[in-house]
Amino acid sequence: MSFVEEDDVIAINEEFIQRLFKEVLDVEVLLPIKRLKWREAMDRFGSDKPDMRFGLELCDISDIVKSCEFKVFSEPVANGGSVRMIYVPDGGLMPRKQIDSLVEFVKTYGARGLAWTKLGENYPSNEEGSTSSSYAKFLTDEENGAILNRAGAKPGGLILIIADAKEDVVFASLGALRIECAKRLGLIKEGVYEFTWITEFPLFEYSEEDERFVAKHHPFTAPMDEDIELLENDKHNCRAKAYDLVLNGSELGGGSIRINTPEMQKRMFKALGFTEEKAEEQFGHLIEAFKYGAPPHGGIAYGLDRIIMHLAGLGSIRDVIAFPKVQNASEPLTACPDTVDEKQLSELGLKLATTKN
Repeated sequence: MSFVEEDDVIAINEEFIQRLFKEVLDVEVLLPIKRLKWREAMDRFGSDKPDMRFGLELCDISDIVKSCEFKVFSEPVANGGSVRMIYVPDGGLMPRKQIDSLVEFVKTYGARGLAWTKLGENYPSNEEGSTSSSYAKFLTDEENGAILNRAGAKPGGLILIIADAKEDVVFASLGALRIECAKRLGLIKEGVYEFTWITEFPLFEYSEEDERFVAKHHPFTAPMDEDIELLENDKHNCRAKAYDLVLNGSELGGGSIRINTPEMQKRMFKALGFTEEKAEEQFGHLIEAFKYGAPPHGGIAYGLDRIIMHLAGLGSIRDVIAFPKVQNASEPLTACPDTVDEKQLSELGLKLATTKN
């Protein structure tokens, strides 16, 4: 769409989604759809595609434990990370074996461990067995009390804590953990459609592999007007005119307002570490085209398979893909990938080569 801003794209697509779900499922989607800034979504749900059909929101307790003697909590905070928890009502009724399985679960998301406190049905009495915890003995009574108070702890509850110097690990682990707990406890309501726009995504993200900032989505997304001056000196806080539409924990579509002037595009390439020569070599055609007056423009792209999955009430995108691959990346119907004969390779001008590990 030309000559639009973010609100224009969102407004048109909200009406499309409202009509689609009404005509196909007879579900009323109330407009306007709620919006969450990316930072708020991460702080509350640990994900930029949050499932909002249930609670179990993240809670930051870094301020409580930053000076504690328990280095598992204090060191991540000192090194720029955080300590966050989720409180699971009735989670304390889980047997210990299930809690131990949650410890293993979060390790698949990079967490080194999971701290927990299980509250008995007679909490907050001082009777032996009213609470059990993997970390409480390492904290003072004041620190433990502050955590319980912030959690809003009640009998039968469960506190689950992740600490890491990398916030990405904390968010990924707790974001997945809240969904896992909700599944185990039957908290996810079927037949409910919770739409959310996620806005104000970071323009950049830091790549550990490349040891530099790279574009969060791609280098053609426009920065928010008030953040343009952060391009060179504060990439971490520079936000993009980007937006995703999320439904029940999955992204239906995403888009952005695009850069449309050669000056801003050159500035973006420079912020990403491109030399003028490299930018000209790879994207000179784009910069040249902008000189002739590209209008302000933006849009959105949907994942058709994912929309169909929700409309059909199915739990996996594999159920609506014509030729889904199995775990080893093969496709059962056509037995692909498979060997290719020399004639086919010759027609395409290809040669096969083997490489040593």
